[in-house]
Amino acid sequence: MAAPPGCRAVWLNGRAGARRSGVERAAGGVGLVARRSRRAGRRRRRGAVAVLAGAVIIAGAGVVVAWSAGTSSRPTHRVAPLVTTAPFTVPTTVAPPPPPVPPVYFNGPRDRPLVALTFDSNLTDAMIQELNSGKVASFANVSVIDELDQLQVPATIFLAGKWMERYPELTRRLAADPLFELASHSYAHAAFHQPCYGLGTLPAAGMAADVVRSEALLRQFTARPTPYFRFPGGCFDDAALRAIAPTGVTVVQYDLPSGDAFGTSVPAIVRNVINNARPGSIIVMHITGGNTAPLTAYALPQVVAGLRQKGFVLARLSDLLAPLTPSN
Repeated sequence: MAAPPGCRAVWLNGRAGARRSGVERAAGGVGLVARRSRRAGRRRRRGAVAVLAGAVIIAGAGVVVAWSAGTSSRPTHRVAPLVTTAPFTVPTTVAPPPPPVPPVYFNGPRDRPLVALTFDSNLTDAMIQELNSGKVASFANVSVIDELDQLQVPATIFLAGKWMERYPELTRRLAADPLFELASHSYAHAAFHQPCYGLGTLPAAGMAADVVRSEALLRQFTARPTPYFRFPGGCFDDAALRAIAPTGVTVVQYDLPSGDAFGTSVPAIVRNVINNARPGSIIVMHITGGNTAPLTAYALPQVVAGLRQKGFVLARLSDLLAPLTPSN
């Protein structure tokens, strides 16, 4: 819209207004209003831009800024509290470490003149059939125990579970004798490792249970059982040690088999023991008798006499091994 002659056009609230240029006060008033109008427009535009910017979330700093325009064009800042979230972790189940394998002793200290006479009993299902059929009269060699008592020989005796069940009265006698200490020789006298002298195989999954059963049975006869365990036939490997680790037993083998198992010569048994005994030796003999170790009671007096003549002191395993730790 064109202004009339002698007038200038200004924008007032978005509309064109005209005033006579000859009236100075009116012209000054119009100029003031125009300037205020322009400032208000600029403020409104800045406010609109600020409102848009206020919607931005400053995610990097973790702070949200917001305001309300209201009646004022200047933003009112409100800072939201900083919220931190811990990193999400997937819960995991940590399996407990496996129990340590049991220590294995083959001998005692070599710096002392002590030796240990140990005796194994065994009874397998096949041997029970021989007893039931009358083929064998007994697999308990009471004469060996009589000789030990007469000679006053302290000894450690490893008993198989089925043998204890077959001979409970003899087991009670052994448990009551202060010369002896009792230990486990498994329950079924099956092989924990093959080959093993024709013994049947015990599966690895059943090894710990067999030992536990034997230990529990032993505790029915004595209140002072030892923690010692000996593998049937002396046969074992690392897998067997890991399998029985949960039972907490201490494995005691031997470094000197006497040769009485299936032995056919008393002098040969005596010579073998006397000639090969060393300080700390663990000697294994048997109390089963029958056709498995028929000569033990005959060889025993000469074995004991020969060891003592050489200056050896006969001891139970608990006395022989007492100062030792598994690292020795």
